[in-house]
Amino acid sequence: MLDLLPKVPPSSALGRALGYLHGQFWYATLRMVALEIDNNSAENAIRPFVVGRKNWLFCDSIAGAKASANLYSLIETAKANGLEPFTWLHHTLERIPTS
Repeated sequence: MLDLLPKVPPSSALGRALGYLHGQFWYATLRMVALEIDNNSAENAIRPFVVGRKNWLFCDSIAGAKASANLYSLIETAKANGLEPFTWLHHTLERIPTS
């Protein structure tokens, strides 16, 4: 971009595009560094549930499927926050009746 920008007329479509890119270059590179450009962590988080999808046959109702999805979400959220899921879930479910 930096080599091509001085050689292209600024009024051309390519010149306008390069000018815009030059003006936004810092923001674009900042975003590329700050954000992951793949979703491997999300895919790895759901892999155990996808592999074990035959277990979903036991969710014989929509309510059962929703309950399973909620439980999976809680477990993965605990893992993502560095907590041991069973201990956190046990602690949380023990305290729900008293709150």
